[in-house]
This record gives sequence, structure tokens and C-alpha cells, in this order.
Amino acid sequence: MSYALVWFKRDLRWQDHMALSQAGQSGPVRCFYVIEPELWLQPDAALQHFEFIRESLQDLDSHLRTLGGQLEIHHGELSAVLTNIWTEAPFNALYSHEETGNGFTFARDLTVAAWCKNHHIAWHEFPQFGVVRRLKSRDLWQSAWEQHMRTPQANFERLRFWRPPSSDGLVMAAPSHLTHNPPLRQHGGRTLALKTLHSFLNARSIGYRGGISSPVSAPDACSRLSAYLAYGCISMREVVQHTRGHLAQLPPQESRHRAGLTAFISRLYWHCHFIQKLESEPAIEWRNMHRGYDGLREQDFNLDYFEALKDARTGWPMVDACVTMLRETGWLNFRMRAMLVSVAAYPLWLHWRPVGEWLATQFLDYEPGIHWSQMQMQSGTTGINTTRVYNPIKQAQDHDPHGQFVKRWLPHMRHVPATWLFQPWLMPQPLRSPDGALVDIIQPVVDLATATRESKQRLHQLRQTPAVKAGKKEVIDKHASRKKTNARSKSPVKRHEDTKQLGFDF
Repeated sequence: MSYALVWFKRDLRWQDHMALSQAGQSGPVRCFYVIEPELWLQPDAALQHFEFIRESLQDLDSHLRTLGGQLEIHHGELSAVLTNIWTEAPFNALYSHEETGNGFTFARDLTVAAWCKNHHIAWHEFPQFGVVRRLKSRDLWQSAWEQHMRTPQANFERLRFWRPPSSDGLVMAAPSHLTHNPPLRQHGGRTLALKTLHSFLNARSIGYRGGISSPVSAPDACSRLSAYLAYGCISMREVVQHTRGHLAQLPPQESRHRAGLTAFISRLYWHCHFIQKLESEPAIEWRNMHRGYDGLREQDFNLDYFEALKDARTGWPMVDACVTMLRETGWLNFRMRAMLVSVAAYPLWLHWRPVGEWLATQFLDYEPGIHWSQMQMQSGTTGINTTRVYNPIKQAQDHDPHGQFVKRWLPHMRHVPATWLFQPWLMPQPLRSPDGALVDIIQPVVDLATATRESKQRLHQLRQTPAVKAGKKEVIDKHASRKKTNARSKSPVKRHEDTKQLGFDF
């Protein structure tokens, strides 16, 4: 019996799954996921990503079994897996979502396309987000995004499977070389994604406006949907439609709640806007978006500074607390992420690519399209964004004035007097206890004011050169937003991105 083969990637759900829905209309379906050894050898892979995917696949498999089917787990290179499946039982078509991933997945998809062509198999791909493949002009993007979000969800009433499920449960062993699985990270699966969405819409979104900047309030005020969207446990269209529906039902007097949901929808728009950048130019994963910045930091990379950042011992309490939280939870709010990249790029003068590879392994919600664009934005190599340098001392004063966040993640700071919380290295020596926690206070790796001033001067001098000025228009035409109004309201939005509106998590 012929059947349609459905390939799951970063779309680990059953609701609003266009590939599964369309395949089901053609006849029996067979669902599979592939553990690709080479994918897990990439420098942006971590054990936490694998475990989150495993949990999500278990949830997916459990649901498919209630429908009379199952999810098959295969292991190996995609072309070889497809050949093995074909040899066992030929299929009539391959269905999947489009993926805007890292360089490996881009090359892999080209190989899959060649395999399908050689075997005369149609490969049907469907948009995963509001991202347009082979977009001809950025001027067309906003309307395409809105059309995708307004389209009814792709669901099905029943499915026919090519054979009954086996009695064996889903088993996945993580590659032995993978490391870093934070003890306090979020767990995967559509079931948890829906619970997270509902808790946000019904209650937590009230604190969204004004609550997402501080690392003290952000863990609750943010939607916490970023990981579930990154791995497709829930679709972007579902989230947008549910949010708009909830917003429409709120009474006018719920102004704070309405403001939070409106701001959230705007950030969902920006989420897709940034992924579109990588879709349109895959090379921004490894080279500067504006080529005039080539050579800016490559020759001056200080490995000792990088190790101090990764080990949470830069000496700036807010930075070290953020790195510690990220290491323990796999999550950090956007402003603090931006601060980490800013500190790496300016006072530490580190190139964004190695820092980005490290942070990709730390972020559970690592989404390549957002990640690499933001790494370049915060490092000043896009050529079209305002230079934004986050002072870690000021960020602590503004967003953790009582040291609540710093003291939670840096135990040795709990006995530091409030006067010295933001700059403990300035504490007079008589106040330091040789047998207490204060012995762990270290001097910052560089003088913040001097290093920041010098780095900004180097960047701004380069910006004034004819080569950099000449290349700016090309970047704007290809990547800058054309958005003039808010995705929900009619409030004006700047033509070019303002980093205050953007986020890795929302």
C-alpha cells in the first residue's frame, strides 16, 4: 500500500501542522523523525536541546498512538534513511515544514531535494512561521505575514496510518558527546506548551508591559513560549490567533492586560521578521551582515576574556549572575541577553561568532534566525542599527536595585553591603572579611569605562569610512523592516528596527 511520508523536524506538534494535514488528505501517512549524527556535532548543539526534543517527541508519539499510528525514530544521514525507508516500502510523496536552521540543515535540505528528484518523489514543504521562501522584496513581507497569521489553522478530524503502531515505545539515546543540560530548564512537549500559553494569556500577560526587562520579574512576566515555538510544539499562527482572540474578549477597562497582549503580538511579528533575515541570507550565520565590518574584531580576540565571561567571573555582578542563571535554567530575558552580548562585543571586544556559538548551547530556545541576527545587531556589524551599548553597572541599578537577582545567583554577594552591591571591587579593604564570602569578590577583567570608550571609538571610526557608508543601502534594501504600523493597533513603528522592541524571548 502506498503512503505519504511525513518528516518531523522543528515542528513537534499535531495541531496546526500543515504537512501532516495535507499528507492525511492524500491517503495513509507514515510519520518519522531522524536523529542526525552530524547535526549533533555542530558547535551550536547541546544536550538540553536533545532532551527537550526527546520530551516533545514522546508527547507527539503518545498522541499519534491515540489516533492509531506512531512516530518512528530513525538514525543516520537523511539520504540514507530515506533510501532505507524507500527500500522497505516505497512512498508516493514526502511532506514537511520549511526550516530556516543553521548551515548544516540548509545543506542537508539541498541533499534531500536532490534525493527526491532522483527518485521522482514530490517533496511538499509548507511555511513554519511567517517566513517567505524566495522572497523577492522586503516590501511584500508584512502583508504575507499577516495573511499567514489570519489563515485558518491546518487541522484534521482523523488520520489513516500505513500500518498499526508497534508495541515498542519511543526510545532515544542522546549522543554521548553532548553536554550541558541545565537542572532547572523548561521541559518539552505540546501539552506543556499549551499550559504555558494559557497561563500567560489568562494571568501572566498582565505584567508583560514593564515586567519583561528586569531579570527579577521577567521569568513570570515573559510568555515563556520561546522554546516551544523554536521546536514547533505550538505554531506561531496558533499563538497569534489565540492572543488576538483573548484580546478581543477583554473589556476596555482591562487596559494593562490589553497593553501587555498588544505588545506581545508586536514581538511575535518581530520574531518572524528576524528569521526572515537568515532565510534571505544564510551566510549571516558566519559572516558580517555588512561586509565593511570584516576584520573589525577577528584579530584581537582575547581568549582569557572569553573564558572569564563563560565562567561567570568577569567581576561585574550583573553579568556573572546572568551567566549563572543561564547555565542553571537555559533561559534569560532579552534585555539581559542583549547586555551579555554587548559586554562581550564592546568592553571585552570579542567577535560575535565564537560568543554566539557558546550562547547557542546555553539558550534552550536557540532559534538560528533570531540568534545570529541579534548577535550581529548587538555587536554593531549590521550597518543599519543604532549602536546600543549596555552598561552592566547601570543595568543592575535600573533592573535589580536591591540586588535580589544578583544575590540569588551569586551566593558570595549575599553578605555584601548594599552600598557596594553594584561595584563590590571598590569596597574598602577593611570591610572585607578574610574568612567570609567576600573573599570571592574579584576585580573586573577590564576597566569598563575605558574599554567601552575605546571600543565605541573604533566602531564609529569604521562607520565613517566610504566603504561602510556605501554598503549600508544594500543591507537596508535586503533586511530592514518595512513595518509602519503595529501588527494589531495602528500605532506607528519606525521603519528600521529599534532593539527595544526585539527579543530572543518574549
